[in-house]
Amino acid sequence: MAQLEQFTTPVDAVVSRMRALDAALPARDGVAVFNRVYLAVTQAVDRRIDTGSFPDARAAITLDVRFAERYLTAVEPPGEDRRPPACWRPLLQFRRHPGVRPLQFALAGINAHIGHDLALAVVDACRTLGCAPAELEDEFDRVGDLLVSLEERIREDLMPGPDLLQIADPLTHLLASWSLERARDATWAAARALWALRELPDVAVEFTDRLDAAVGFAGRMLLTPLPD
Repeated sequence: MAQLEQFTTPVDAVVSRMRALDAALPARDGVAVFNRVYLAVTQAVDRRIDTGSFPDARAAITLDVRFAERYLTAVEPPGEDRRPPACWRPLLQFRRHPGVRPLQFALAGINAHIGHDLALAVVDACRTLGCAPAELEDEFDRVGDLLVSLEERIREDLMPGPDLLQIADPLTHLLASWSLERARDATWAAARALWALRELPDVAVEFTDRLDAAVGFAGRMLLTPLPD
């Protein structure tokens, strides 16, 4: 019997790049902390695509890959003429700071990736597929629901200290100011706005730059060094 030929999918390619990052970075590095979270997300999305959880598999794969590529382009070793988006600079700057806790690294990465990259990835996917954002809303919502459930698990796994002490921990107060669900809603509005502005490239660039800066500011707040 002939052996089945193995194919490398676009999702396999981005997963391989994430695994390479994981192997190359120290475990405590801030990018490594987020990368482990995002690798788990990408693999979970891939499994759901394989099991038919997404009605339009091609659209889901396109959005998933465009989304991941923006993260990888930002955090992989840069070229001489490339500077990471503002949303990723706080994590790259503070990635080895001893006063920043793993949960902060994970959520700062989620903030950058959801708040900025996802809106642009929706537009990228729409251009690739020849559709409007409304036609990707189901895929966007399904990926978003998975991210929300994983965020809850991340908080449980990485929140330090016993539950009775968490209310007094400054980390609890810092992180209470940020919500993935609110970020996801804002991202969908931003994606629709960018799509509407596609015939006004100067305005679209200004909108994107301001979105990038605002998300970067939020990321910097999430990475405030805290006492032990």
